[in-house]
Amino acid sequence: MSDILVHTEGGVSTLTINRVQRKNSLTADMYGQMADALAQAAADAQVRVVVIQGHETVFSAGNDIGDFLNTPPRSQDAPVFRFLRGISSFPKPLVAAVCGPAVGVGTTLLLHCDLVYAGDNAAFSTPFVNLGLCPEAASSLLMPQRMGHARAAEALLLGEPFSAESALEWGLINRIVPPTEANALAQQQARKLASKPLASLLETKRLMKMGSAAEVAQRMNQESEIFGRMLGEAAAKEAFTAFMDKRLPDFSKV
Repeated sequence: MSDILVHTEGGVSTLTINRVQRKNSLTADMYGQMADALAQAAADAQVRVVVIQGHETVFSAGNDIGDFLNTPPRSQDAPVFRFLRGISSFPKPLVAAVCGPAVGVGTTLLLHCDLVYAGDNAAFSTPFVNLGLCPEAASSLLMPQRMGHARAAEALLLGEPFSAESALEWGLINRIVPPTEANALAQQQARKLASKPLASLLETKRLMKMGSAAEVAQRMNQESEIFGRMLGEAAAKEAFTAFMDKRLPDFSKV
């Protein structure tokens, strides 16, 4: 069975991250599948809404570290960057259901979703600095805008998890429900959207994002260039070596 399940019904295309045994960690192949699914949904006039969901116990642990080290995203054509460009510029409504850990890109991709529903077990984190890297998905722009600088600084510089309650207070999600209800609620809201006129959905979303679209794209490009450079530097090498060795990293010499 595929690690990314795509199901389309009633104008709603659902992308399910389906790698629970590995905490829904994302590989380059999975990013490619999601990028392709978004492109197909954008081009398909029968699709009006896309839902991204995981399992009631985990949304995504972020990048699969082993796969990430074997196929690092060093160019703009890397699957992860294709996916991030696709989700940031997706013209139709995007709905997400998030339960359990949402690490790294598991949190930052939500910044590009229009509606986000979280289980009360959701835990969001952006530990890029802890890995010797920098933010991605234009999160260095969008998190301060959404949360305020002080909260974004805690999230991005310390990389510590924050709860669904905090995410709701800070405007990152729309509603908190029991984990067993999150995916169903996202589907319910998606069906409501799918019943509305497509032209109105498209124009309303375009107008809402018009003022920031170019800035988001520029920031995402800047982040990806810096991210690629930092992957080859000493801090990232120490962070990933420590992770694979199951020890704490020592950044005292980098």
